[in-house]
Amino acid sequence: MSVLTTKEIMDIIPHRHPFLLVDTIEELVPGVRAAGKKCVTYDEYYFRGHFPQEPVMPGVLIVEALALVGAVAFKGKTAYFGGINNCRFKKKVVPGDVLMLETELIKQKGPVAIARATATVDGKVAATAELTVAIG
Repeated sequence: MSVLTTKEIMDIIPHRHPFLLVDTIEELVPGVRAAGKKCVTYDEYYFRGHFPQEPVMPGVLIVEALALVGAVAFKGKTAYFGGINNCRFKKKVVPGDVLMLETELIKQKGPVAIARATATVDGKVAATAELTVAIG
């Protein structure tokens, strides 16, 4: 059971299709962490060009989805990318996958925060990154 639906997510962050890359929030500890889900389908706009013969979700969009989940944890505040460090892609994400997204605040000093982010499919790590965000 989700904590937040797509509609409720849109009430918190300004992103809309095609850049609302999270379907539900499954866990939420405001200001600390959030976990969400993205059901990846063949209808995703990026599969028309990445790659038509072997559709793979672009890594940059996986990182964006992780950032969106983190932004939900900062309810009522806009989070802007400040940096992406130690980013690693370990598994392809393809149509039919359920991408689980977890982002947790590990440090904050003033308006700058650092979060640890992990994306998994079927319990296997697809991507990890350390995200730096400026909280507006």
